[in-house]
Amino acid sequence: MTPHRRLAARTIAAAALAAGGATAVLLSGCATFASSHDYDVPLARLQRNIDQRFPIEHRALAVIELRLQQPRLATLPNDRIGLSATLSVSSPLMRQQYTGSLSLSGRLNIDQSRNAVMLADAKLDDFVLDGLDERTQRQVGGAVRMLADTLARDTPIYTWRPDELRYAGVQYVPTAIRTSAAGLSIHLEPMRDGRL
Repeated sequence: MTPHRRLAARTIAAAALAAGGATAVLLSGCATFASSHDYDVPLARLQRNIDQRFPIEHRALAVIELRLQQPRLATLPNDRIGLSATLSVSSPLMRQQYTGSLSLSGRLNIDQSRNAVMLADAKLDDFVLDGLDERTQRQVGGAVRMLADTLARDTPIYTWRPDELRYAGVQYVPTAIRTSAAGLSIHLEPMRDGRL
């Protein structure tokens, strides 16, 4: 190879190397410039999500059958959410089935392992069974509280697939959540090298 060709080959190799380096810097810059943003979930979408998880049935003390259906979600102040549902209770020890309602509320929590928004610090706000005397209603109350705890612990308010939170090659992770009259706003942060 002549000295002239050797010089031309070196020049081309250096240019290709420089172009490759610039491309790598540009691509890594995409992840660096990825910024946090909010992901809004309308209340109607949350309601559709929760509707799919009902009815919920629960047996307490081996003789009390509880059934929850027709769930209704509502956003509350201070980033809390309320969940109410129709409650029916039956037992061989009762002459008939009783119906009423149950409502609970709690703050929202992001469960990364389940890719879900869950209720945390949930409390039973109210439950009523029509036609049931106060004494029997108190006795059933323990079973209803257990059902409310199970509902809060096991029923996601909203779930997502990991690929739903991937944009332009960057994986995002939910880090905070807020409520409004319109639904939820989930704050997303980009992941870099497997961490925030």
